[in-house]
Amino acid sequence: MTKKTTLGPILEINLAMLFISTSGIFGRFIQLPPELTIALRGIFAALFLGLFILWRKSSWHIASKDRGAILIGGILLGVHWVLYFYALQLSNVAIGMLSIFTYPVITSLLEPLVLKTKFHTIHIFLAILVLFGLYLLAPEFSLESDATLAIILGVISAFCYALRNLIMKTKVQKYEGTILMWYQIMIVSVLLIPVLFMNVNWPSVQEQWPYLALLGLLTTTIGHTLFLSSFKHFSVTTASLMSSAQPIYGIILGILFLQEIPGIRTIIGGALILVSVVVESRRAVK
Repeated sequence: MTKKTTLGPILEINLAMLFISTSGIFGRFIQLPPELTIALRGIFAALFLGLFILWRKSSWHIASKDRGAILIGGILLGVHWVLYFYALQLSNVAIGMLSIFTYPVITSLLEPLVLKTKFHTIHIFLAILVLFGLYLLAPEFSLESDATLAIILGVISAFCYALRNLIMKTKVQKYEGTILMWYQIMIVSVLLIPVLFMNVNWPSVQEQWPYLALLGLLTTTIGHTLFLSSFKHFSVTTASLMSSAQPIYGIILGILFLQEIPGIRTIIGGALILVSVVVESRRAVK
């Protein structure tokens, strides 16, 4: 790709990361069971994205041979979201967000196996850099702490997210990102419908409608659709490594809205992650 054709997508993916990073503060603000939060998030997002698709008059058609992959992608996305929100509730924005950012490392190892792409040594170096940054950001490891459980859930969430992204990479060249995202959101919403009838405290839910609506609009509809669309311009590994800016944005939002001030280890670790983003962005432009 030329510099002219690549700078736009790089800006787009960073905008996507800014919107997706709002999930951290919303996950902390919304005090509901994660399954219920994700179910309502899906309903709001499906409504917003569905209206946008109708406005654009896009085609809803998905070939029968691709429906199975989209179904699996939707299930993986749902598991990723639920486990991620459990991690947020058990810890804080920094730990919750940074634990799922093992997914670029997982992606760089899985992509050559799943998509049969060429293995690039630079991706291993950058993945190790990101991993070391995450190590510095993580608290002291203890099996008895909620923070440790949050990290474990975050890593499982990251695996699901990496696998879902690799599956969607094979479809994003054929369909609009909005269409793919809408179907996956609908799959998540349908699978979680039963939680809407399980002793839900609806007065408590009604108090949090604004946060749920913003989670569905900003984080899901805009953020995830932009990120999925970026797969047209970059490999999944490249997109994943570049998206490592997301926890930086998330931590900044956590400082602004939750007064969760990071320590020196968080600053150093975040700096290493940011270095990997800059290196990969420059490599992609070239």
